[in-house]
Amino acid sequence: MTKKKKFYITTAIDYVNARPHIGHAFEKVLADALSKWHRLRGEKVFFLTGVDENAQKNVEAAEKAGIPIKQFVDKNTGFFIELCKKLNISYDDFIRTSAKEHGIIVQKIVRKIIDNGDIYKGEYKGLYCTGCETYYTEKDLKDGKCPEHNKEPEERTEEAYFFRLSKYKKQLLKFIPEYVVPASKANEVISRINEELNDVCVSRKGAKWGIDFPADKNYKIWVWIDALINYVSGAAGNWPADVHVIGKGINWFHSVIWPAILLSAGYKLPKKLLVHGYLTLSGGKISKSLGNVIDPLELVDKYGAEAVRYSLLRCSVFEDSDYSEEILIKRNNSELADKLGNLILRVSALAEKFGIEKNENKLLGKLKLSKIEKLIENFELDKALNLIFEFIDVCNEYVQSNKIWETGDKKRLYELYDSIKAISILLYPFIPSSCEKIAKQFNFKIKFDEIEKPLKLKKLKKSEILFKKIEIKEEKVNKAENNIEGITTMAEIIKFAEWEKLDLRVAQIKKVDDIEGADKLYKLEIDVGELGKRLICAGIKKYYKKDELKGKKIIIIANLEPRTMKGIESCGMLLAAGSQEKDKCVLLTPDSDIENGSKIS
Repeated sequence: MTKKKKFYITTAIDYVNARPHIGHAFEKVLADALSKWHRLRGEKVFFLTGVDENAQKNVEAAEKAGIPIKQFVDKNTGFFIELCKKLNISYDDFIRTSAKEHGIIVQKIVRKIIDNGDIYKGEYKGLYCTGCETYYTEKDLKDGKCPEHNKEPEERTEEAYFFRLSKYKKQLLKFIPEYVVPASKANEVISRINEELNDVCVSRKGAKWGIDFPADKNYKIWVWIDALINYVSGAAGNWPADVHVIGKGINWFHSVIWPAILLSAGYKLPKKLLVHGYLTLSGGKISKSLGNVIDPLELVDKYGAEAVRYSLLRCSVFEDSDYSEEILIKRNNSELADKLGNLILRVSALAEKFGIEKNENKLLGKLKLSKIEKLIENFELDKALNLIFEFIDVCNEYVQSNKIWETGDKKRLYELYDSIKAISILLYPFIPSSCEKIAKQFNFKIKFDEIEKPLKLKKLKKSEILFKKIEIKEEKVNKAENNIEGITTMAEIIKFAEWEKLDLRVAQIKKVDDIEGADKLYKLEIDVGELGKRLICAGIKKYYKKDELKGKKIIIIANLEPRTMKGIESCGMLLAAGSQEKDKCVLLTPDSDIENGSKIS
């Protein structure tokens, strides 16, 4: 028997000083989708998630609440376990860093580092952020405040133990480019290392909560050393990790400090670090201090796990993405219900009425399977979803163009039935419960190698409605009219008429592609500088040839809500001038020497 390929994936472990927020849910469904994909490919997957219970901020939150620390962390940990259960997160272990077994491994690894001569005692004076539980230099701060928590750090002086991080500079510079994804996040830390790489304090004096420092009982181990080691203590024999999934705010700890610890202690290094972007609200940060936190447990109770999972996984993996209840509703209604749900309902009803006849599925040739595989292997799940839904659009158009409700064409119905099988298998990592229902209805197994196997015929029945449309209450509509998040068309922009809220940017067209089944649209890949790369669908095919557009600088509205066109999520709108009478359209272009991403004011 061939030994299965191992795939070990982790999320960051979460502080339990409060209930989970939507960012926690995003990271967990992202890692879960990847784990389910690798299970689909027949690999032996081990998926670890969990909570950081030893952080000082948990102690402070417990004291503020007037609850003993153990009782406090037990209660809040329960919310994170509940979130995983409700979101159908198929983890293999849920680690709690207050567990005795974890503490033993942490002390073992710290002793190895001490024995290697990489820990020494000294005095530290610096700027300390309680929220991050780390020291910062002046240049690390933004306007004198912690970039993550927007608070001024406090000055602290303490006798402490230090780890010789600077010793591993050369090895880190060699390792990071292959380890950190995307490359932009690797470049960020490489730039910082080249500026300065200081030794790091790894102890906390006088702390009452945490793991004892092996060499000195007057100290606790710095929570970040403790937290990072969870990936080894919870590995269950699967180390090294194939992928660590983390948010961009903790990139430095995972891309620099963590590999250096492993090098010192003599452990193998992890293979990949996936650094994802943040979820934002109308382009701004979601945070407790701003009072705009989205509770994922409430969202799941209100809309169901599948709508929440899908709406989150539609967000960009590498860049920051806007997210809100309105966006969830729109993605559920326009994509899950109108596109996928409609296809399954129509095809199953027609198959029940006319029956199906087995034949070659030529329609499947329009599914860009190899591209979808490559995108998922490169962690670009949002782009893979675009291609899957592009094929769903093709299938819906196939029903329309062939008028199957009139012809009752059994062979074409087989092609559609068989194509739904492929779609459902590919969507399983994203919306698993729905795909399991489809598989049962259509009589196939959810395995990757089933995609190209002929569908087994059985008596066919009309499917239940899998994705119900969510009614948009009046107050939600009113709110959207005053919020750029709800704007997708030029008519809405004119009605909105608060021009100062529009984010106009210089962009450059990098790639131009036709869109199957679209006579007027091009798919443009554009570079918006600091905002990264985006896809825009533009109805300019009649006016420009592809070679006229490539490399051209344009002006776009960058902060519109994404709009799905022909299965492609179009993220922005380009500006053009024209005349309907003369049938003329000219793109508005800035000077060629202006930088991509520059704001238009």
